[in-house]
Amino acid sequence: MNKIAHYLQQHLVGEVLSSGDVRRHFSTDASVFTLTPTVVAYPRNENDIRKVSRFTWQLAERGRVIPVTARGKGSDQSGAAIGNGIMLVFPAHMNRILEYDGKSGDVTVETGINYGRLQQTLYTHGRFLPPYPSSLDYSTIGGAIANNASGEKSVKYGTTRDYVRSMRVVLANGEVIETRRLSKRELNKKMGLSSFEGEIYRNLDKLIEENKEIIKQININVSKNSAGYDIASVKHKGSFDLTPLIVGSQGTLGIVSEATLKTAPYNPHTSLIAGFFEDINSAKNSVIDLMKQSEKPSAIEMIDQNLLNFLDENYPNQLKGIVNKPFHKIVLLIEFDTHNERARKKSAKRAIKILNKYHAEYQLETEPDEREKLWKIRHSVATAISHNYDHKKALPIVEDGIVPIAKFSEYIDGVYKIFEKHKLKIALWGHAGDANLHMQPFLDLSQIGDRQKVFRIIDDYYNLVIDLGGSTSGEHGDGRLRAPYLPKLYGQQVYELFRKIKAIFDPYNTLNPGVKIDVSIEDIKPLLRDEYSLNHLFDHLPRS
Repeated sequence: MNKIAHYLQQHLVGEVLSSGDVRRHFSTDASVFTLTPTVVAYPRNENDIRKVSRFTWQLAERGRVIPVTARGKGSDQSGAAIGNGIMLVFPAHMNRILEYDGKSGDVTVETGINYGRLQQTLYTHGRFLPPYPSSLDYSTIGGAIANNASGEKSVKYGTTRDYVRSMRVVLANGEVIETRRLSKRELNKKMGLSSFEGEIYRNLDKLIEENKEIIKQININVSKNSAGYDIASVKHKGSFDLTPLIVGSQGTLGIVSEATLKTAPYNPHTSLIAGFFEDINSAKNSVIDLMKQSEKPSAIEMIDQNLLNFLDENYPNQLKGIVNKPFHKIVLLIEFDTHNERARKKSAKRAIKILNKYHAEYQLETEPDEREKLWKIRHSVATAISHNYDHKKALPIVEDGIVPIAKFSEYIDGVYKIFEKHKLKIALWGHAGDANLHMQPFLDLSQIGDRQKVFRIIDDYYNLVIDLGGSTSGEHGDGRLRAPYLPKLYGQQVYELFRKIKAIFDPYNTLNPGVKIDVSIEDIKPLLRDEYSLNHLFDHLPRS
């Protein structure tokens, strides 16, 4: 046990480990990068997090900087859940539901709780958390907050940021703050504090006031955005709230220990329509028309012909009797979840009218078993695509761009052209209602040529997304992967604001450094793994 681990073990209630096997296990997340921590700690309570933060702050004051990285289950694809300092692993102990309010539907949880477990509990109360990601069974609420996660239901219900009422956050120096929307009077009281919290409120308020015009110009015309820091939502009609700023900050501004979340009424009775299109433009125009309906679809998901061919080749039973050959260019899955059955039927009829307008074939499913068969195709993608292709693996390097819906067909065409240029096959899926696509090219990281190709593809892809007026991150966060493109995405003035925000919250740069801010392509090239795997998703918790 090294000196840091030995010191922390004497002061924390949770376990502290520094053996090689544990450190190796936590040296990867779901990204293509690797970085080995010095120490792995399993906080048992908020006080453990405070002690670690206070310890690293005091060392930093004396000139020794040890990074602190908070981690859930490691499903982060941007490289934000790895670090070379102290790794705080939350799911082992900080995984409780603390309170459920039956009247409001609000739920308070520790952030290491498994998202899927929380969702199943909420279902028993007739509620759910709508912005769930497809990885909910092997991810945590803390990870969802860190990335401002969203998923198939976000086209109607919004992102994680829309569901966080308040949080308890451990600051870089170990102080704990509670975030919520404050009145002007409450803000003045906070700014009068002599603590680090007071300093943050004073400096942030000043930064916002001095840069009002620049903040007004932050306008990426997409339905959801997890890139950068959401400074534009902090001050609103005289009120002030740090919550939207910290949601999506990936542990770079503070460590969230506890959160109170809004939930929504859950309706298991839905209507699902599969629309089959021969051209991308018709699919795009259908999505635009569907989004104009008075009752928004609760999901508009997409899979392309290449993905269907891949599934047919590797998992043929999944498509039997569900999707007929020859496969169409694009398949849209359109869902309505309105509680009123009559209104739901009307919405489905209007949707079918739109599909007919664009000469799409369709099938309407209202029975649970038939709906599940169709959804299984979309939901099986993540597992299917991780299938080995000789020595090549599906790599999450360009999997989260989002563009204005009017640019959706240009986006898809542009992606196909990029991969034609690099002589690679690519399959597309994702959230068509948000024009937020996912894709994972097959490459072999043990080959020099493929390693070089990774960064050429990244550059081509993120430049395409930015040129189309989109965001480099719709729902998965910047992390290390997309952080180098933030200056181009927002412009240098806004990027400088982001840097100042980071400095206000984390003056010694101990909170997840190398994530979001001050990251270049040259910084991340040495972190690229030699081989990609998802072994980190297996449980690795203390034996006690």
